Parts: sequence; structure tokens; C-alpha cells
Amino acid sequence: MVHLRALPGTPGAMLPIDEIVATAAAEARTLAEAGFDALIIENMHDRPYIHGRHGPETVAVMARAALAVRAAAPKLVMGVQVLSGGNREAMAVALAAGGAFIRCENFVFSHVADEGLLALAEAGDLLRYRRQIGAERIAVFADVKKKHASHAITADVPIGDAAEGAEFFGADGVVVTGTSTGKPVHQEDLLAVARATDLPLLVGSGVSPEGATTLLEHADGLIVGSWIKEDGHWANPLDPSRCRGMANAVRRARA
Repeated sequence: MVHLRALPGTPGAMLPIDEIVATAAAEARTLAEAGFDALIIENMHDRPYIHGRHGPETVAVMARAALAVRAAAPKLVMGVQVLSGGNREAMAVALAAGGAFIRCENFVFSHVADEGLLALAEAGDLLRYRRQIGAERIAVFADVKKKHASHAITADVPIGDAAEGAEFFGADGVVVTGTSTGKPVHQEDLLAVARATDLPLLVGSGVSPEGATTLLEHADGLIVGSWIKEDGHWANPLDPSRCRGMANAVRRARA
């Protein structure tokens, strides 16, 4: 993960845009040098998040950062996520900057998240928008029962059925997480999704070198946002030694 520093207009914004962009590019180089296969740029520091449409300043700075990241690490596959629910914005940024995929947290079913009610599933509008702007090459990886959310209103929908729903509605891959950032995925959830769909499957939280081998028995890839940071905390800068340790663990697991 490349977690952009807080963007203009958000409560935590402190840095000038040039520094936000330069920091993102430096982190991309660190990931490339460590041996990662891909990265995602995300506005994680923009908390507390608003859900839905996002301002033009967010799109503009994320597009600029994405271009800098692509230039800094041209061999890495790049994804984009705009929190929260900024899926059209992420699709536009990815199209403009040469991204390969976006991550969508509310692709199918409704959720009650910490930013409020996510009442509308995104799939219908998002895939029509993708067609409208000629971005069909950009894949959509959909979270299944997203983290930081209550799933009481869909409690009668097992996670495997939710994954089937994402596939039926046109997702290109699915993401399974723990309950919140840094929390490990429940192994039974991972197994249920792996059995329910043939789509590419990513684990999206709680990843560590020690767990890589077990996770990759069922998952096709791992998204790491906390363990590779200094002291293993998502808000800290990347730790190059932790990045190398994580990449090496995945190489050993795949071998």
C-alpha cells in the first residue's frame, strides 16, 4: 500500500501537494526495490471519511500522485482506491494514470460502516461508468463483507454467497479481510470464498510474513498496509527492511 498523506481539505491535511506526491513516489520506489509485484495508492490519511462523491481536489491530487508513482515504479502493477465509496473517481484516476485496477468496498449488498449507511451497491453504476469512459481494461476488485462495517442486515447471506454475488455482478476479483485494518482474516471466511468463486482472491488485512504461506494456500495475492510500516502501524512511513521481509516471505511461500 501507498497511503497518501492527508489530501487538501481533509482534517489531517498539513503537507503541501508537492511533498504528498514526492512521498508517494519514494514509497513506490521502496516497494519496487523490495520486490513487490503491485501497489495500491489510497487516501487512507483522509479520515474521517465521507462516503460518495469526492471533491475535484481529491481527484486532481490523487491523479498527480498516481502519475508520479507510475514513473517511480513503472514495472509494478498499480491500483487505486478512493475512500470512501469514491469508485468512479478511482476509475478515472486509474484511467488517466495507467492504473490496472481499482478496489471497491461496496460492490454488492448494503453495509453499515463507520462512515454511515452504505445503502447502494456500486456495481451497476460503476460498471456502466467504466464502459462510458472506455476503461474496460481496468479491473474491479470487490471487497466481500467489507471491514470496518456491521453486516447485521446481511447476516443471512454467508460470505461465500456474497462472493458469488460479486462474481455474478461482474467483479474481476474479490478481497477478503478481517474486521478492521490490521486484523487477520478468519481462515474459514477465506476458505468459504475460495470455494465459492474462481475469481482471483486477495487477502486485504492482517497480513504478516509468518502467515503468508497459510494464506496463499487459498489466496492469489496479499494486500499489506500495516506490517510493512515502521512498528507495524499503518500510519507510519514504510520500513524498507519490513518490506523486504514481506516480499521474501511471499517468494518463499510461492516456491
